Amino acid sequence: MDDIGKRLTTQWKDAVNLVLGLWLIASPWALGFVTDRTPTWNAWAVGVVIAVAALAALIAFNKWEEWVETVLGAWLIVSPYLLGFSAQMHVTWNQIIIGVIVGGLAIWSVMATPETTGRITR
Repeated sequence: MDDIGKRLTTQWKDAVNLVLGLWLIASPWALGFVTDRTPTWNAWAVGVVIAVAALAALIAFNKWEEWVETVLGAWLIVSPYLLGFSAQMHVTWNQIIIGVIVGGLAIWSVMATPETTGRITR
């Protein structure tokens, strides 16, 4: 149990990204756009990958997980415009805000982790 506390202290950014990935999965129901297929499937697919990458980073940190989250964060920012649902402001702002936070935290994690360590030791 002490290991979990230490891990969350050093990897809180990954824990936040895990929660944000789960929020993306739930957001079509919470924000009421589940009947609109394009933004719903985008939120589900990206949310699942973000959550899995964040969980993988919490288990055994590797920089590639952070780069995946960075790319997905960027995708969330541009996807409402590329997929054609930018007129739905609540959906668009949800995805942009989540994209900025996920991408920012992932870049922060990469920059804060020394190059010599691929995994966090116990």
